Amino acid sequence: MEKLLDTLASGIHDARNQLLIAESQLAERESRHGIDLGEARQAIENAAGRLTRLLTAYRLMQHDARLALQPCRIDELCAEAALTQRSPFAARGLELTVDCQVLDEWVCARDLVADMLNNALQNACRHARQRVRLSARTNADGLQLCVEDDGPGFSELPPQTTGSGLLLAGRLAELHRRSERHGHLQLSNGGRLGGAVFTLTLP
Repeated sequence: MEKLLDTLASGIHDARNQLLIAESQLAERESRHGIDLGEARQAIENAAGRLTRLLTAYRLMQHDARLALQPCRIDELCAEAALTQRSPFAARGLELTVDCQVLDEWVCARDLVADMLNNALQNACRHARQRVRLSARTNADGLQLCVEDDGPGFSELPPQTTGSGLLLAGRLAELHRRSERHGHLQLSNGGRLGGAVFTLTLP
């Protein structure tokens, strides 16, 4: 199994490098022909960045390493995720609202948490009918980041997560530890919009 994971990680590394080469080629053609390919280049950069974070997450899981934690402004994190997903939401005519009740900093692995939020928003975008909601608040368990949609919800709970981003997100959540507490991921149906609910809790 470990050899298979190493092979997959090598493939991800190669795919990321090919995306970066493609982005460089687009930039060269922009300059040569005077055309604007900014959106295409941005999409490639976002995909390459996500693959980079996926490799980082794999290495962390493989060695059960400690996360690189740093103070993070949660309102800025939520706003950034909403901005990153603006184009796909607009293309589907979906409304994305952000309700961040956390104005203070929170210590977390910022880039990995941002990637988990973006993945959750992308999943919601695929299944929502009209609305998606991203919210952040604190309670006795810690920081809660929640993505809800008005789609049909999960057909089964818990969903089959083998080989999916959900499995990775759950493991990365657990690597966030403070004293005796650790983070966790909860998937449910219902919520304010009636569809699927992704809740990431960080201590």
